[in-house]
Amino acid sequence: MKKYVKGFIAFLVLAVAVAVGACASPIRTNGAQPASVNQVETAVAMTLQSLSPETTTISTSVPESSTNLLPHSLYFLANDSQANSQIYRLERDGKTKTQLTLEPVKVWDYDVSPVDGSIAYEANHQLVLINADGSNRRVLVEGIPNPDVREFYSPVFSPDGQTLAYAHKGLNLYSISTGLSSLVIEDQFEEVGNGQQLPIETYSPEHYSPDGTKLLLALGHWEVLPSHAVYDPGTNALVRYSEVQDYIYCCSFHGGPVWSSDSSSFYGVASVHDTAYRSGELWKIDAENGSVTRMLKMGDGTFYLPFEPYPAPDGQLYYFFGTYHVDSGFFDPPVLELVRSAPDGVTDRTVLRDENFVLIEEALWAPDASFVIAAMSVGRDWDLEGGVLELYYTDGQKGKVWLAPFGQQMKWGP
Repeated sequence: MKKYVKGFIAFLVLAVAVAVGACASPIRTNGAQPASVNQVETAVAMTLQSLSPETTTISTSVPESSTNLLPHSLYFLANDSQANSQIYRLERDGKTKTQLTLEPVKVWDYDVSPVDGSIAYEANHQLVLINADGSNRRVLVEGIPNPDVREFYSPVFSPDGQTLAYAHKGLNLYSISTGLSSLVIEDQFEEVGNGQQLPIETYSPEHYSPDGTKLLLALGHWEVLPSHAVYDPGTNALVRYSEVQDYIYCCSFHGGPVWSSDSSSFYGVASVHDTAYRSGELWKIDAENGSVTRMLKMGDGTFYLPFEPYPAPDGQLYYFFGTYHVDSGFFDPPVLELVRSAPDGVTDRTVLRDENFVLIEEALWAPDASFVIAAMSVGRDWDLEGGVLELYYTDGQKGKVWLAPFGQQMKWGP
């Protein structure tokens, strides 16, 4: 156990008690009750467990189970015995966990092929590809070692598993079958003298559309706000979303962008980066022409906080949602509830469960929206970019299911 953890235990119980107690905010109207002492003790135990090294050993087989809790295997990042972030797989039984990488340094980012479970990941300035069982490690890209500058490859597999998109001096497409990579859009820089450059626009892949015909890109800029665009591999063209005049941009906030199931549009949360209030709008952006539909706009001093939106195959929109007034003095996030609504984010909005998700760090939705897996922090000041992994059914009559003591960057496998 690290030295700072030992010195931290004395006030951890109090911090967790305060944080969990905040989950029963007086803003809530459905009578949520404060946590019991047992709940606080459980949260503390989970916290210490999440900080402890992972002890799972490498396995090269995927066990079969007669009882499947999950529709697919679940992948996430967690610490190994050396406190380095590694990739783990939780099998469909919701219990069997396998460590898949053994890097001597931290694994930063990764993606999983939806076809064969092979994994592309970033570690030690390299973009690495391995088989589903962790074998056959090969380096696809070797960056320039620099302890002060991290490479951001952002690997993304296509739905058919045949193409790996990644960022390196621009947008690259790597063919799994041929082993060849093509730079299809080059990053743009401005020379400012003395060998220095400023980025006019950079390109990083986010998600392929479900039908595989489009690729959502994150665009980075130096003097203007970041944004997103849709890339068409067939025409090598970008569709940018329509300009919005007020100081708000999409879709890097509160879960990031997500495709609609029919690939015609994507949803995201738009906000500003320099406000004391956590808030945002829901945006729906047409993939063909970039037109923007803005939902949950602030009005009459009311702030909204949508988080992790998911347009489900049933045509409804699932997300976490909170609201509070500008004069409330409530600078911390409001009570977050799990809700379902029509695609406009407003019509027929229904609260699905009683819990307050104010401590949620990230979420992964079941493909059919029958449940969501949440990474729940144990305290508001607990900056681990992840949390305890718990499964919450959107049928509020079913209890939650504990999955793992800690995880982040959750993804579905095949």
